[in-house]
Amino acid sequence: METATGTVKKIPWTALVIGALALAVLAAGLLYLSRPAAPAAQNNEASAEAKAYLKNLQLSDVNMQATENFMNQQVVEIQGKIGNKGPRKLALIEVYCLFYGLDGKEIHRERLTIARALPPGETRAFRLPFDSLPEGWNQAMPKMVIAQIAFSN
Repeated sequence: METATGTVKKIPWTALVIGALALAVLAAGLLYLSRPAAPAAQNNEASAEAKAYLKNLQLSDVNMQATENFMNQQVVEIQGKIGNKGPRKLALIEVYCLFYGLDGKEIHRERLTIARALPPGETRAFRLPFDSLPEGWNQAMPKMVIAQIAFSN
């Protein structure tokens, strides 16, 4: 850079490094912001085959209890049994647990595995723990909806 007196003034190397870093951060930020948006969490419904098999699943002895963990946090657990009264071996059963607020609107949803490798005629105990339920929860048993049933070959 030339001054009014005609002498050349040098730019300090630290300013050049800081400028280069700022440009690199700006370029990285622009690349990050221009990337395609991540797909929204899918609310996949159970398949038609899984829905048809629902009549073969039997829930029993379902209850809910709250306890405190070692960090003095409330942990809500749903316990019960699930039975496979149908003719097919099941590889996986997942449920959505829907929690509602005092106003009756859904305020929390969790997808959990309720059973794995459940042969025909067998009944298994399950335990579904929840340690981060929102404050406005109505303290009632959540609605349990089948999210997925995967059949074994």
